[in-house]
Amino acid sequence: MVKQKTTYVCSDCGAEHGQWQGQCAACKSWNTLSKINLGVSSSPAASADFRRDGYAGARSDVQNLSDIDIESLPRYSTSIGELDRVLGGGLVPGSVILVGGSPGAGKSTVLLQIMCKLSVNTKPALYVTGEESLQQVGMRAKRLNLPDKNLKMLAETNVEKICEAAQEHSPELLVVDSIQVMHSLSVPSAPGSVSQVRESAAYLIQYAKQTNTVLFLVGHVTKEGNLAGPKVLEHMIDCFIMLEGGSDSKYRILRGQKNRFGAVNEIGVFAMTERGLLEVKNPSAIFLARADEDAPGSLVMVLWEGTRPLLVEIQALVDSTPLGNPRRVAVGLDQNRLAMLLAVLHRHGGLYMADQDVFVNVVGGVKVSETSADLALVLAIVSSFKDFTLPKDLVVFGEVGLAGEIRPVPGGQERLSEAVKHGFKKAIVPKGNLPKTKIDGLELIGVTKLVQALDAI
Repeated sequence: MVKQKTTYVCSDCGAEHGQWQGQCAACKSWNTLSKINLGVSSSPAASADFRRDGYAGARSDVQNLSDIDIESLPRYSTSIGELDRVLGGGLVPGSVILVGGSPGAGKSTVLLQIMCKLSVNTKPALYVTGEESLQQVGMRAKRLNLPDKNLKMLAETNVEKICEAAQEHSPELLVVDSIQVMHSLSVPSAPGSVSQVRESAAYLIQYAKQTNTVLFLVGHVTKEGNLAGPKVLEHMIDCFIMLEGGSDSKYRILRGQKNRFGAVNEIGVFAMTERGLLEVKNPSAIFLARADEDAPGSLVMVLWEGTRPLLVEIQALVDSTPLGNPRRVAVGLDQNRLAMLLAVLHRHGGLYMADQDVFVNVVGGVKVSETSADLALVLAIVSSFKDFTLPKDLVVFGEVGLAGEIRPVPGGQERLSEAVKHGFKKAIVPKGNLPKTKIDGLELIGVTKLVQALDAI
């Protein structure tokens, strides 16, 4: 007997369920299950015969890890240094790269730049557009003055036809813009649905792996800033990079969220210009464009992004509030961590701010996720609360614990070296991060307690 097999997949986490239910058992989200047809299955006896006759196909050979040849798939550059850094050193043949970002961030622009430049350098490339017409893409290439003679273009949304065209022209690079508008004839649902996105991506990924083609997939984001579509899409691809920044900012930050060929959380900084996205080779310089006059609440901290240190200015504003519930606003920082540090500052620093509004901001649109910004954040808040300015040549980093202790952070030597390059002469750092040898031109103050850091300023 032939039986239609179905399953129910959560659009948030990708978990599968045997029957429909209101809440996903894996991620606890409500009303996120969608029905997916898996095709037909025959009787158990027929299935057993199918497995016995060679369901798994030819068996792969077992190899020692040391005998695997990794030189057969060399990387090659994208012609953009900051993008190469985020990808872990360049493009790997057969890799699948998912590019996400808000509308207008520049996803299509940067991919068009890459494809045009590499197609000139004898790299066959095919750009598939499903949202824009060929004329719109051509107008963008002319406006950006890109070399467009060798780039092949295709306006199509059917993945079977896309792979047929790719088989005919054999490109080494393939861009599909975007995966949310693609559809497969074997899936009876609308483009953008959970089943269509998953099956269309799987079809394209299979082609890329079989032909050693570098595949770029453009992905939409939700209003919360997360990647739209099923969560399983992020597991299927090799690399996921997110282009952060909107139309209100000149700079864009390309952040690696997942990378099977390099470090995660590496960032690349770009500037949106009339010629498209241009890489910023010294991002610390643009984030340190401070005002000429000193102001309370301003301080420079040293972050660690991927494989390099980054100097960023942090600002704090503390003001009395007429409201019974003071506000705690953090832009670029974790708001819960701000509340925790204010409690530590009260308990171990003796500063009461329960009747004050506290606003903190990281300049340049950088999002800080590591704890090395704790000490700089606390000192910037104290500077604004006491209304005194900190020296412009002062740099700070360190983690603050709940007991008021200052904990060391990774990469202390590299952070200090980056600060010296930009002319900083004084640093307040955890005592555990003090270098064994003296750094010329830099006065170091090592602290182990919060009160010691407050005394130092």
